[in-house]
Parts: sequence; structure tokens; C-alpha cells
Amino acid sequence: MNSNAEKYSDLIKSKAKSFGFQSCGISKADFLEEDARNLELWLKNNFHGEMKYMENHFDKRLDPRLLVEGSKSVISLSYNYFPKEKISVLENYKISKYAYAEDYHEVIKEILREMVAELQEEIGDFGFRVFVDSAPVLERSWARKSGIGWVGKNANLITKQNGSFYFLAEIICDLELVADYETTNHCGTCRKCIDACPTEAIVSDKIIDGSKCISYATIELKSEIPDYFKDRMEDWMFGCDICQDVCPWNRFSAPNLQSRFSPNEPLKNFKKGEWKELTQELFSEIFRKSPVKRTKFAGLKRNIEFLEQSSDKN
Repeated sequence: MNSNAEKYSDLIKSKAKSFGFQSCGISKADFLEEDARNLELWLKNNFHGEMKYMENHFDKRLDPRLLVEGSKSVISLSYNYFPKEKISVLENYKISKYAYAEDYHEVIKEILREMVAELQEEIGDFGFRVFVDSAPVLERSWARKSGIGWVGKNANLITKQNGSFYFLAEIICDLELVADYETTNHCGTCRKCIDACPTEAIVSDKIIDGSKCISYATIELKSEIPDYFKDRMEDWMFGCDICQDVCPWNRFSAPNLQSRFSPNEPLKNFKKGEWKELTQELFSEIFRKSPVKRTKFAGLKRNIEFLEQSSDKN
């Protein structure tokens, strides 16, 4: 191994901390053999629903060397998004906590680029690409391999210290670094996430039927929401946090320190009646920099109308 591997690895972890990342772990850029079998079976069972993009770039998802030529290491990082204040659900529809504020893709990518620029000043030039929930990267698999946390029964990455309310990001690079070890699983016999899921989307330990997930129905699904979801949505209009909210490890979640992740002001004042009157102009204004823009106005309107119909029948 390169004599600088240890020095560079320590520098990267110290730099990650100074840039506000919660955790940083390193894996050797290699083929994810175990994940290949799991992904193949998941796709075969059609658990991806209409997310046809999950069928693309199968080999690239499993081998980072096909994404970044000459890559030797995958640096996994986590960034806390647990909100300082929760948006009231009283007479209101619900939005996933990660979507309270600015789009994390942009925020974290900016931070990563600044961090890499500083690293290159100290290490010298190296080949890399940064990823934030973008491109065909199996983020949880790399984060698990790097020891950041374990994959819980709800398929979220969980840590003893911080729970699971954090974003994952990666730097895939051609630096030879010291790989970390996986951590142990601490879910034990707990089934809280499985039992709490109103749509029974958690099929078994770590296996999610995406086509039954509320997050899928409100974000990924482009067609009409199936009748299966009627009376099961629990007022979620964008995403769903149920399996995380009930996880005992999330009692350790602490508010994030990123000002750009402060809750979007208009969201704090809206009530169901106002959501019903939402216009394209207002949607564009409120969600200009938000992850909610991904569902587009038509998608969010569809979600609200579906929730309205469900409540009218009750």
C-alpha cells in the first residue's frame, strides 16, 4: 500500500469533520458481489415499481471503477438533516423532514466540491467524482462497507450515535487509502418499523417493496396513485418518515447546524385548506430551491387531491 495512504485517510476524515459531515468512512473501490445478487432479486420481484431507471447501468451500480476510471477508493460521508423545528401536522398535510428546506443535492455537492478543492491543495491533484444521491451508486452499500452504520430492517442506514436522519454522499477517487471495517447490526429483534408501516412496504428484513412505499407513491410514481394506497397514506403528501420516526435509534437525532436546512418559512404556515388552493405560481415560488420540485406541481396536486378524496370517504 502507498506509504501516504494512512496520512491521506486521516486528512480526509479530519477535513470531512471540519466541513460539517457527521461521519466519514472509506472502502476499497471494488465489485459489490453480495449486493449484485440482492439487486437482481429485488428487480426480478418488481419491487422497483415504475422506477425503470433502476434497471439501467446494472454493472456501474455494482462497480465504481466503471463510473470513475482508475478509482481505488470510495469515501462515504453522512450529513445530518434532522430539523431544528418540526412543521406542525395540525390540520396540515405532511412532508418528509429531508424536504423541509433547500435541495440537499445542491447544498451537499457544493460542500463536497469545496472540501475536495482543499484536499487537492494539500495532497496534490487526484482523479475524482462526487455523488449526492445521483448517478447509479449504491450509497447505503458503500456506507455500510465503510463502517458508517448498518442497514436496518427499514433499509435505511442507521448509526448508534445519530439514528438515520442524514444524507449520504460519496467521493470516488483514484487515491489509495486505508479501508475501514463494517460495523455490527444493532436492530436485534425490534420490529417497530415493520409493524408501523401502513402500506406493509417492508416485506422482510431490509427488503422494501418500493411499489407499496408512500414515498414512492408521492414522489417517484408518475401515473395515478393506485387504490391500494387509499386510507393508508396518513396525510403524507410528499415522502414519508414513519419507519424512521418509530426507530428507537432516532431518539439520538440532534438538530442539524446547516442554516440552509432551516425549514422553508411558507411550509410552517400552510394548512390543508391552503394546500387545496395551491397554484402553479405559488408552487414555483415556495419550492424553487426545494426537493419537492421533483414531483412537479401536477404531482403534488395529484397527491393532495388523493388525500382529500380519502378523507372525504371517511
